[in-house]
Amino acid sequence: MARKVEVGLRMDRARIFGLKFRSGATPTFRLLPPTMIKNPPLPSSPFRFRSCGWVVAWLSLAGPTAWSAGVYFASGFQVGEVGQTDAIVWARLTAEPVRRWQGVVPHPLMSPTRVLVEMPAIAASEWEGAVPGAPGELRVAWGETPDFRAARRTEWAAVGPETDCSHKFRLTGLRPGTRYYLEIEGRSGRDGAVARSESGSFRTAPAAGDWDEVWFAVITCQLYYQRDDREGFRIYRAMSNLSPLYLSYPDFIVRTGDNVYYDRDNPRGNTPALCRLHWQRMFSLPLLREFSRQVPGYWQKDDHDAYFDDCHPGLEAPWIQPLTYDEGARLFREQTPVGDSLFRTFRWGRGLQIWLTESRDFRSPDTAPDSPAKTIWGAEQKAWLKRTLLESDASFKVLVSPTAIVGPDNPDQADNHANEAYRREGLEFRQWVRAQGLANFYIVSGDRHWQYVSMDPR
Repeated sequence: MARKVEVGLRMDRARIFGLKFRSGATPTFRLLPPTMIKNPPLPSSPFRFRSCGWVVAWLSLAGPTAWSAGVYFASGFQVGEVGQTDAIVWARLTAEPVRRWQGVVPHPLMSPTRVLVEMPAIAASEWEGAVPGAPGELRVAWGETPDFRAARRTEWAAVGPETDCSHKFRLTGLRPGTRYYLEIEGRSGRDGAVARSESGSFRTAPAAGDWDEVWFAVITCQLYYQRDDREGFRIYRAMSNLSPLYLSYPDFIVRTGDNVYYDRDNPRGNTPALCRLHWQRMFSLPLLREFSRQVPGYWQKDDHDAYFDDCHPGLEAPWIQPLTYDEGARLFREQTPVGDSLFRTFRWGRGLQIWLTESRDFRSPDTAPDSPAKTIWGAEQKAWLKRTLLESDASFKVLVSPTAIVGPDNPDQADNHANEAYRREGLEFRQWVRAQGLANFYIVSGDRHWQYVSMDPR
């Protein structure tokens, strides 16, 4: 019987998804308890911790550090969209080697979304956690050995304030199931000395016909001022020891959105400069920066890191103006290693294929009456999702959605497929899954701030 299983996430309880494949054995899909995750004790922290979430998988890497005066890499780097033969690397030049720990701290730290908030009229670079960019040039060096002796290098790319001094590089011609080591090189200009970042690594996805063991993590909802450690979130240390056999990194992480909160963490992200501050201070935190150096990711956006709570294109939110939806959504693309399309699928060997959906750019207003035309996914994305699910011969199919599809949810919500507001589209998709007899099909949902495992009995 086809089953539509949904896993909801929260960030103060870790769960692990393991896909384990052995030659000649039956594949298994495991949800492991928190006791299986190594989480070393940490000193007490002044920060409370509430939101976030995840599920899981694995990887490993390291490398030397080389710095040169003038330009630095305080924002680290991100590897994303890893396939069997390609990947995207996001990198940024910074003016200083570390984030500004001693900047201005907002008061209050957080505010409800639908209130107007007054903050000091100071430059974004003056706030705590700011990481000012530096204009110059970037390139990526990568190879199959950590000594970089036979490394390939991209062309130099000029960066400046128009992209927050960041750039995305697409690496191609990679081999499936292969570990690659990389480092970022930067300089202030053509004649400047070359600075080198710490090195990292990632593994490409195995070929579609190959069995392999895969561990992956899924997280959701990172509020900056609800972290439980000065240097980030403790879960990143736990996820760094995911594999029960090797206590090693996951193969990849999926970030289901609300990576930052423009509308709750202060200062409110109501200008591009302040939105960029939110990304700078979150992903320059040492625990997050180190994890990203070791683990590639697939990035999704939801409402709070696109624009505003429960947003849709065209929404006007006076509490965060003059920022617009289009500006906020554009900045998500600028700050993350994503490609052109935000709905996509990736194959990880014979056993696993994941689907990543986009839940904001194509949606109808939440307040519109439910009808056959009302949608979260839009016609093109919905047709793509059904077509590619039917085409897949992977043993396990995992749809990762920024918002719930099965539920349950609070009765006062009107933002996802588990709510009455989008009942028609949600029910139609769940019934389609049943009618097609999709076996071993799982949905991992972000956004909801609790954990659950549920199955639609219909």
